[in-house]
Amino acid sequence: MKTNEEFLNEFIEDVKIRGWSDWPIKSCGYTINQFFKQTEKNCLEVEISDLKKYLTNLRSRPGYRGKAQISPLTIKKHFDNLASFFEYLEFEEYIIRSPIPKFRRRYLSNLFKNNNNGSRRQLISIDQMGNLINSILDLQEKAIVCILAKTGIRLAELIAIDLDDINWARYSIKLKPTGKRSNLIIYFDNECAKCLRKWLNVRDEFTSKSESALFVNASNGKRITHAIVNRIVKIHAEKMGFHDENSQDLDNRFTPHCCRHWFTTHLRRARMSRELIKELRGDSRNETMDIYDHIDEEELRRSYLAHIPQLGI
Repeated sequence: MKTNEEFLNEFIEDVKIRGWSDWPIKSCGYTINQFFKQTEKNCLEVEISDLKKYLTNLRSRPGYRGKAQISPLTIKKHFDNLASFFEYLEFEEYIIRSPIPKFRRRYLSNLFKNNNNGSRRQLISIDQMGNLINSILDLQEKAIVCILAKTGIRLAELIAIDLDDINWARYSIKLKPTGKRSNLIIYFDNECAKCLRKWLNVRDEFTSKSESALFVNASNGKRITHAIVNRIVKIHAEKMGFHDENSQDLDNRFTPHCCRHWFTTHLRRARMSRELIKELRGDSRNETMDIYDHIDEEELRRSYLAHIPQLGI
């Protein structure tokens, strides 16, 4: 029988072939290794009882920056990563069926319902988003928050963007494939282009010409990390009074995902088509009729430019 390490290496090679970017791969690898250490069993022998013990262990851990308890969202991410791994084992017929779906239905379905705040996200106004972005002096940090708000992409998708992914003729970006996203083409407007160009004018001062990443860690010139982007957004939101790090109420917290919530909500309020918003968000086509929706790229681009809020940047 293969070892857990061998199975994990096979899984990593598989997701690389499927086009996953570095951050999701590292996240999955970390979670799976943590699970292996706790269970001390071969992954082919994992049972529901092992998943229950892992969930109990997660809930006993302290949260980020001294929080009393790990957040429901973090717990969800751990089991999302485990789900990807066990789905691979099922696909390769190492196991008959992944234990994760059954476990999720019984033990994780009320994860956010049992949280006093539900799964809400703070929503700020168009004027507030404009004030937030205009308050940022650092050119890279300004471009990061602007592109999160103007495109609605996920944090991992932003981190994975390379310079060559940007099509300046079409004001579009081709994202790296992930397990969550369907449509890989996103668009940006003149305000976002202005922020990006200002950052690119000084980017070479912070990194080498061999670095392909659009956004980089100013201290070492390498691709920026999840933690750094998260900190950038929270610091600037806190200065504007949108984020309280010590609050357990999601209405008092502002994270990168709030930009995705902002993007979706304000496009809806501008009466953009629900189908086109789903396409821009890259939502999976999980409804039977969705596969018959053939969305014209030029129509999508024009609709985006007509509906995306202008922030006075």
